[in-house]
Parts: sequence; structure tokens; C-alpha cells
Amino acid sequence: MTHMLHAAARRVQWSRASAAKRAACLLAAAYGLRVLYPIIRRRMKRAGGKGGSQDGGGAERGREAPHRAGGRGRASPAVNAEFFKQLLELRKLFFPKLVSPELGLLCLHSVALVSRTFLSIYVAALDGKIVKSIVEKKPRSFVFKLIKWLMIAIPATFVNSTIRYLECKLALAFRTRLVDHAYETYFANQTYYRVISMDGRLANPDQSLTEDIMMFSQSVAHLYSNLTKPILDVVLTSYTLIRTARSRGANPIGPTLLAGLVVYATARVLKACSPKFGKLVAEEAHKKGYLRFMHSRIIANVEEIAFYRGHKVEMKQLQKSYKALADQMNLILSKRLWYIMIEQFLMKYVWSSCGMIMVAVPIITATGFADGELEDGQKQAMVSERTEAFTTSRNLLISGADAIERIMSSYKEVTELAGYTARVYNMFSVFDEVKRGIYKRTAVIQGSENNSKNEDKAELHIDGPLEIRGKVIDVDHGIICENVPIITPNGDVVVSRLNFKVQEGMNLLITGPNGCGKSSLFRILSGLWPVYEGVLYKPPPQHMFYIPQRTNI
Repeated sequence: MTHMLHAAARRVQWSRASAAKRAACLLAAAYGLRVLYPIIRRRMKRAGGKGGSQDGGGAERGREAPHRAGGRGRASPAVNAEFFKQLLELRKLFFPKLVSPELGLLCLHSVALVSRTFLSIYVAALDGKIVKSIVEKKPRSFVFKLIKWLMIAIPATFVNSTIRYLECKLALAFRTRLVDHAYETYFANQTYYRVISMDGRLANPDQSLTEDIMMFSQSVAHLYSNLTKPILDVVLTSYTLIRTARSRGANPIGPTLLAGLVVYATARVLKACSPKFGKLVAEEAHKKGYLRFMHSRIIANVEEIAFYRGHKVEMKQLQKSYKALADQMNLILSKRLWYIMIEQFLMKYVWSSCGMIMVAVPIITATGFADGELEDGQKQAMVSERTEAFTTSRNLLISGADAIERIMSSYKEVTELAGYTARVYNMFSVFDEVKRGIYKRTAVIQGSENNSKNEDKAELHIDGPLEIRGKVIDVDHGIICENVPIITPNGDVVVSRLNFKVQEGMNLLITGPNGCGKSSLFRILSGLWPVYEGVLYKPPPQHMFYIPQRTNI
């Protein structure tokens, strides 16, 4: 009877100590949230204030060079509903039908990621058995398990290499789909000419068609790999740890709550401290494209620059463009420096200390790891079992922590993907609208002189979008213009109404000063510029031949 009372007292004492420990942990967590909440709140308010001040400076930034005026009225790329809408629209280009090679690569990639997760769990358990054989001083068991560990390393390394291979193949397949669709749209209905000459939203189509598509495809494929496997790792490792703890008589609720609390607090802090990487990356890509454009402009006008000895001016323009790019890259690097420092401190050191507590508590409190007594009165030590459980749990916990770290670090990659998504989606939107005859030009403030000229010629300029109301009728012979205006893509009215008739066999010479509309008339006849009003009768394009001002063949 006395023995039973002592055993009951020990159980009551143990439960009270456990309750005290849990209460202390909860109090510490509540105090931490109370301290961190005001800091995070002030940080979020400060970030909102910065966003408002940036919007207020839009008028001043609108006075910059024309190549930057196209995207100033558009909201900054961010992870929001608009981003997911754009991504879903681009998904239709990735997978045009249910059965496609891209979907097959995606399925193989998913199988490889799942296989790698199960191999990680098996290797963690095998590590624990190897340590157990060392503690128990069993050399034969140690050698056998070590050989087994080396044998399992062969498929594990192959799966790792396969994951990287399939990720690159998937990125290439996505890029091929986007490039094929972009080229078809770009060269349909003379879109390549209209995007540059009649629309002002895309400053550098070559940048969007090459580097933007490449970076977007690589980012999508890499992000899928960086999110799918970590999520699966977290689910399976958590299930394995909880099942192991329960099988040994330990209560996994406390460590689970601690892990959730630490992860939640880390996510809130990182979100409050995270810069707007999507906007920064999009601006960097824009500056890269403009620098490339400046180089290509020099190549295209090399003779004129040499005649006028304008190399010093061009060099200053290049240096200015490169300095803007370098400043943007330095800004991104400086913001990443402090963000990565906070991220590494929270995810490596804070998580490691919490992980040690999460591994130690179930092993200390588990009844299945307590030292027992043998029949002859000697104590049975459970050192090897505790060592095996600690090694296995620690490896699984490290794997799960790495997975959570990759998931939380992926937020930065998602924001960068938002920038690439916005640029690629904008490119396809502009291509589609220009193909349908919808043009948008952005007015740029050039200074007081241009303003005075515009006031003098207010009646010869049309502001806002131009509506195409004219008709083009194909005929077999002759050219007839009836009340056809000549309007430049900028909205300048060169000729308000043009009427003439050219019959077959006639010779017509058009003369006049620069800017009177000679070349513009032939652009309308060839179909490069639209007929905004009136009626134009002309032979179809395949029955007419035009000689451009500059040769390309």
C-alpha cells in the first residue's frame, strides 16, 4: 500500500512540474508577442507611409526620359490578386491542353520531389540506427548499416540530379511555349512595327522578348520546386515525429505548439521587414533593357555619330544609363544585406535553439525511454535507444526546419516573380491590343519651349486615344483618297483632309519640305498607319511594292 502511495505521489509531482514548464513556456511566448507586436505594427505603418510618398512623387518622375514614361501610371508589381490573375492567364500558355509535354515534365518533376522526401526520412532513421550501433559497441551492425547507408546514397544522389535536370527542362519548355506565342503575335499584322512606332507602352520589346521571358520561366520552374518539396517535407516529417513521440509515451502537443508559435512569429517579422523586391527587380530589368537599347542605338546610327563627332555625348548617355543601373543594383544589394541578416538569425539560431527544446522534451518526458529494472534487480539503461531517437528526431527536425526556411525564403522569390510576371503579362497585353488596332501613347513633358509650341499648334494635335473610323477598300486598279487625314502616332495632324486620285499608268511626283507628310502618306498606303477617317481605295498589299528610305537587305 505504501509503495502504491509513493508511486501516485511521484506521478502527481511529475504532472505538476510538467504543467509548470508548459505554463512558463506560454508566458514567455505571450511576453515575446507583446514585445514584438508594437515593433511590427510601427514597421508596417512606416512601409505604408513610404508607399504614399512614392505615389506623391509620380509627377516629378514623369519628367524623366520618354523611355520611362510608359509604365509610370501602372501600380507597382506585388503579391496580390492582380499577380495571381496574371499568372493564371500565363498558365494557359504553359499548358495549352490537358495532355502536353510540359505537363508530363511537371508530373515527372513532382514524382522526383516526392521520392526525395521519402528518401530523406529513410536516411534520417538509418542515421539513428548507425549511432545506436556505435553506442552499443556492435561493429558488425555498424558496418552493415554503413554499407546500407552508402547503397542508399546512390539513388538519393540520382534523384537530386534528376530534380535539377527536370527543373531546367521545365524552365526551357515554358520558355519555348512563351517565345513561340510571342513571336507569332509579334510578327502578325505588322505588330513589330506598330509596337515601336505607334504605341508607347513598351520601350524595349527586345528586352521583354528575351531576358524577361527567360527570367520568368526560370523563376516559375524554380519556385515550383522550392515550394512543392518543402511543403511535403514539413507534412511528412511532422507526421513522423508526432507518431514517434506518441509510440514512446510522450506528449507532442507542447513541442508542436512551440514550433507553430516560432514559425508564426518569424513569418510576421520577416513580412514586416521585407522590402518590395518585386518593384525593385522590375525596375532593375527596365534599366538593363534601356542600357542595351542605348548600345543598339549607337550601332544603328554609327555613321551619323561619327559625322557629327557626337561620341562624347553618346558616352555621357551610356555612362548615365549604366550609373542608373549600378545604383539600382546597389540599392537591391543593400536591402538584401539587412533582410538576409535578420532572416538567417531567426531561421538558423532562434530555430536551432527551439529545435533542441522540441527534440529534448519528448525524449526526457517519454515513458518508453525511462531506465527500467531487470529480473535480477539490475537497472536496464536505455542510452542507446535515447541516442537513436535523438539522432533520428534531430535529423528529421533539421529537414523540416530547412523546408520551412525554404518556404519562408520563397516569399522573396515570389515577389521577384511578381515583377517578371507583370512585365511579361504587360508585353502580351500590348501585343494583343496593338494587333487589334488599339494604340496608347504617353505624353512626355519636354519643357517650356515645347509647351509654347503645343499651345500655338493646339488645333493640329489630338490628345487621348485615336479612334479608327476610316475604311480601306481593296480595288484592282488605281488609288483614291477621300477625306483621309494624315495623323502621326503622337497625335499630330499633318494633313487634316487629303483628296487625290491616281489612275493606272499615271506618274505622280509628291514634293514638299520635311515634315509635310510625304513619307507618312506612303505609310498609310502600305498599311503601316491606320486610316482614322475617310475612305482609301487601293490595290491589295501583294500587288504593290514600296521602297523604304533605309535598306535592310
